[in-house]
Amino acid sequence: MNEKTTADLENLRGLIDGVDQQLIHLLRKRLDLVAQVGVVKHGAGLPIYAPQREAAMLAKRRDEAQKMNVSPQLIEDILRRLMRESYLNEKDVGFKQINENLGDVVIVGGEGKLGGLFSQMLTLSGYQVKILDKDDWASAAQTFEGAGLVIVTVPISITCELIRDKLSSLPNDCILADLTSVKTEPVKAMLAAHSGPVVGLHPMFGPDVGSLAKQVVVVCHGRDSAKYQWLLEQIQIWGARLVEAEPEKHDKAMQLVQAMRHFSSFVYGLNLYKEEADIGSLLQFSSPIYRLELAMVGRLFAQSPELYADIIFAQKESMHAIGGYLDNYSQALSLLQAGDRDAFVAQFKEVAQWFGDFAPQFQRESRAMLQSVNDMKTD
Repeated sequence: MNEKTTADLENLRGLIDGVDQQLIHLLRKRLDLVAQVGVVKHGAGLPIYAPQREAAMLAKRRDEAQKMNVSPQLIEDILRRLMRESYLNEKDVGFKQINENLGDVVIVGGEGKLGGLFSQMLTLSGYQVKILDKDDWASAAQTFEGAGLVIVTVPISITCELIRDKLSSLPNDCILADLTSVKTEPVKAMLAAHSGPVVGLHPMFGPDVGSLAKQVVVVCHGRDSAKYQWLLEQIQIWGARLVEAEPEKHDKAMQLVQAMRHFSSFVYGLNLYKEEADIGSLLQFSSPIYRLELAMVGRLFAQSPELYADIIFAQKESMHAIGGYLDNYSQALSLLQAGDRDAFVAQFKEVAQWFGDFAPQFQRESRAMLQSVNDMKTD
């Protein structure tokens, strides 16, 4: 480059640096304003996540960007990243306490990660939380005395036994809830052991989430729902979306949503291991979508094997879903072995028609997810 080119580049880069600094100041100002919004929401007991407000704001900003010849998707990506940061910061001011007259909250299994998360959220909401873990049963009677809410979050394999053996003498007006990923048997066990309010909850997220904003919690009603309505409202204030379901319907769905999916990821990882695949090399040759797929498989093996064994082995009926997946895999493999390309294309079109409008919807959603994958370190 000649001296003039070098000087021009340095001048332009200096101007860009100045704009970047302005952006940082604007971001700081926006985060401060969001913090003030959080304080107002806290006082009023409003959820930190307002989907209608968010959708309207994004639509307006996209329209404004379009008029200024700026990519609407770029603006939406930036704003969504800012909103994720805002949700993380909003919980720092705490949450409005819905039930100010509740007794103690006792979390059975509270030393676990999920129990710890709910302990944190309830404490941020002003509740007095006590932890009762496996070595604390000698003092359980004293701990349960005056409890207004008992939450069970222990391994699935011992949940029902623990409820039957340990939780049959709770205060009559105490709410009994569980956080397991299987609902039919735990809800039955709670109803049999306790005469007071009962509700089954399934948080559809891991304990490593930074915020409950936009997360899903499944609610399976047990008994006296009016007496635990405040708890559901409290969870909504944290930003979660509630989905109500009968325990049996929930468990049927989990056979596909959890057991089959986790088992498929396990087998995928097992196959990579037995093939002695070089993951570093795979990443070098991976498109963003495959890197994301590989990340989802690898994520499984970064977590507790006992937890996923519990999820996969919890329902015997899951074997039917997993077995059906194996049968379909074998049938698809037979098309490949027979070189029947036309049959493959026909089957592909049939499945695509079944997906209907969800297929392009998922394409758009995955495209948005891939924006962040493109920015990941690849060396």
